[in-house]
Amino acid sequence: MNVSIRGCDSYDETLLYNQIKKNIEDLGGLDKYFEVGQTILLKVNLLMKRRPEEATTTHPSFVKALAKHLVDFGLKVIIGDSPGGPYNKSALAGIYKVCGYEDLVNDHISLNQNFGSFTSACDQALLMKQIETIDVINDVDHVVSVSKLKTHGMTLFTGAVKNMYGTIPGLKKAEYHYTLPSIDDFSNMLVDVCLNAKPTLSFMDAVVGMEGAGPSSGEPRQIGLVIASNSPYYLDVVACKIVGIDPQDVPTIKRCYERKIILEENLKVVGESVEDYYISDFKIPSIKGVGLLENRVPKWLNNMVDYVIKPRPEVMSTCIGCGECARCCPAKVIEMVDDRPDIHLSECIRCFCCQELCPAKAINIYRHPIGKIMMKI
Repeated sequence: MNVSIRGCDSYDETLLYNQIKKNIEDLGGLDKYFEVGQTILLKVNLLMKRRPEEATTTHPSFVKALAKHLVDFGLKVIIGDSPGGPYNKSALAGIYKVCGYEDLVNDHISLNQNFGSFTSACDQALLMKQIETIDVINDVDHVVSVSKLKTHGMTLFTGAVKNMYGTIPGLKKAEYHYTLPSIDDFSNMLVDVCLNAKPTLSFMDAVVGMEGAGPSSGEPRQIGLVIASNSPYYLDVVACKIVGIDPQDVPTIKRCYERKIILEENLKVVGESVEDYYISDFKIPSIKGVGLLENRVPKWLNNMVDYVIKPRPEVMSTCIGCGECARCCPAKVIEMVDDRPDIHLSECIRCFCCQELCPAKAINIYRHPIGKIMMKI
């Protein structure tokens, strides 16, 4: 599987167009994957209402440049995602506007307005043989993943594979979080969802990514790349290597190795090299590896694991009392008391949706000092 790396140090639309063109050429050209007249879903990352410069969502200029290539080839483009929270016209209208997507619409490019869903059968799945899926999948011939390179509080890294989680409609994602609290099961589910979505090509906006407390509360970080592949699984491996993350530390990637979806000998990097863009000081979330350590702890130490080793959300003074964390909590363990979240930690499943969807970035993921030391052992 080929992964194309091309340098791109800004969101200048001409530069983006030219570098994405090189990505496409590296992968063999669009005619290798599509036929003129087909319709493509660009499955972008529209996690929440955030301006493009905050690096939480796929930058609209990146999407515009990629869509122009597809339209020039003779394809119709639908841009869509099912972000956190309700999946309906009014919720998406606000997200499209704030994220800068309204200006992308023309005769050949539209924003998804189909908010239905259906149950999809996935024979390749390990856990999820039946997957609730956004109905726009039925309106298109191909899905193309257009992700953002970011760290992630629960899964360490979010890229092309986890981007497909947005093919699950709205609040159904919260149900999956709640029913699959184990990181092994949750990451296997994410792989199943990606297999179900079957992205034909995957592109990653790594011009400016997010480091630290991603996917929404971290800091923008200049990376200077556009990355593309004919496999979302191999793309994530290469992206992790660029920012200094061991791919085997990422639960979704580890599951892919275990399931033989990724075979190291099949990976081929084309275009430019990982070494030319390697970042040694990319800020990685401190929860790294918790699932691996937790699996080695005897059952009688579970209470200590829960208190000392497991990370937990804590509310900071910047909380605005909007209650979004309580509304989005899959386990329903957050209640608003005097306009402030009260988190019942004994029932918390550590999905960190509260942090992910907090509009004020007021949820911190705390780890006990002893736990930090133990994670280094």
